[in-house]
Amino acid sequence: MYRTLIDQTPLIQVSTGKHQTTYALDGSLMNPLEAFYATLAGCAAVFAKKACQTLGIPAAGIEISCKPFAGPGGPLTLGRFRTEVRFPEGFSAEAKAAVLQGIAHCAVKEVVKDGAAIDFQVVEA
Repeated sequence: MYRTLIDQTPLIQVSTGKHQTTYALDGSLMNPLEAFYATLAGCAAVFAKKACQTLGIPAAGIEISCKPFAGPGGPLTLGRFRTEVRFPEGFSAEAKAAVLQGIAHCAVKEVVKDGAAIDFQVVEA
């Protein structure tokens, strides 16, 4: 379970049983939407590392850049999310293809793609 207690500061602290993360509404830290986009970039890195581990090659030097593009509903909607991957010298075409395929199926992106089927509920406890 994820929990937060709202206070008078611009900070939002969310905790689980083991971890805590802090967001901000004043630009001093990422806000939750920015953190969501960062999560997509982090997920891409996780799946790139997993692909390299499966191939038995080092992942060091792979550079991943991600950019969200607003949808027709404006800046708070996501119409497209572009992930660019740069490989260090020495990566074979086959290794590049395997890493790109891994990134294409990162778990966070798969949840987003299935989002319309998610039953979101907001209730008073």
